[in-house]
Amino acid sequence: MGILNNTLPSNTVTDAVDGVIGWGRKSSIWPMTFGIACCAIEMMAVYAATFDLDRFGAGVPRATPRQSDLIIVPGTVNAKMAVRVKRLYDQMAEPRYVIAMGACVCGGGPYVKWGYNTVKGVHKIIPVDIFVPGCPPRPEALMDGILKLRDKIGMNDVFRRQKETAESMNRSYGHL
Repeated sequence: MGILNNTLPSNTVTDAVDGVIGWGRKSSIWPMTFGIACCAIEMMAVYAATFDLDRFGAGVPRATPRQSDLIIVPGTVNAKMAVRVKRLYDQMAEPRYVIAMGACVCGGGPYVKWGYNTVKGVHKIIPVDIFVPGCPPRPEALMDGILKLRDKIGMNDVFRRQKETAESMNRSYGHL
């Protein structure tokens, strides 16, 4: 949307257009084919017929980051892999979303104390939208995370100007 992002005042037209764009975005999530460790097997199960992620518009994983807008990071991210994860994230088109799947990605997992090369949370490398904890998390937990992401995507405004409140100013500037 580029130039018109959050520039127009709120009215019936911009509300309707934002609703249609939000519905389209949340109904066509394109995840990237990406898996690092044991959690990737549970992620593959979500794409199978038993759970049928395709009914939510996120069924076919894309082969390249330029074709996808969601990266699900499943498994242990070590220091060498962190560079590649950041590169993949940077190559994705805007708007892009991240789901951290598994205890290792969310906070270091069992390697948090003695794993010197393990990144203690992928949120230190890229911004994460949804955390799905577990070791490994069940496919139902990942589906719940994708549904929560769909709700989050549907609430984003494209054209309407965001209302600036004192609380949001305090969060963005630290304190007043």
